[in-house]
Amino acid sequence: QAFTVTVNDVNDTPTAIALSGTAINENAAGAVVGTLSTTDVDAGDSHTYSLSGTDASSFEVVSGQLKLKDSVSANYEAKNSYAVTVTATDSGGLTTSQAFTVTVNDVNETPTAIALSATAINENSAGAVVGTLTTTDVDAGDSHTYSLSGADASSFEVVSGQLKLKSSVTANYQTKSSYAVTVTSTDSGGLTT
Repeated sequence: QAFTVTVNDVNDTPTAIALSGTAINENAAGAVVGTLSTTDVDAGDSHTYSLSGTDASSFEVVSGQLKLKDSVSANYEAKNSYAVTVTATDSGGLTTSQAFTVTVNDVNETPTAIALSATAINENSAGAVVGTLTTTDVDAGDSHTYSLSGADASSFEVVSGQLKLKSSVTANYQTKSSYAVTVTSTDSGGLTT
């Protein structure tokens, strides 16, 4: 007698989770990391996602996408990567988990302030140096160039990071006791203060 043995389809455990992206830009609240997908031999099975791990409280899954919560914005200078574990649960309650590292991309930020080490010069000194210029910028190691504007900018120049009278200019207290000049600092990405 020949018999046909039927094999019943039993729910199998999902085997892997993939994430389409693993990096976000800093300063973007609610940034999307990527789309989650689950490998499962059960064709057409549905999956829900939950989060755990060190930085899970900063993330959520919305419509199958791993993203920062709307109230969270990454700051590269404070934290340049996040660790989160994603668990996929299939329709039969079986699970698989995968740990991901989300990298934060450093984005150029606007410099915030300019300091001048001194604000006085002696009269009768051609090309007198006023002081050294420095720029406050959260982007460590960013370079800055300086330009001048304002009422008396034509009397000054910046040389090697120092604000100084032009070599052909000498201050005379009896003629003019103060000068007004505006310094603009431009970082390597073209942002200014």
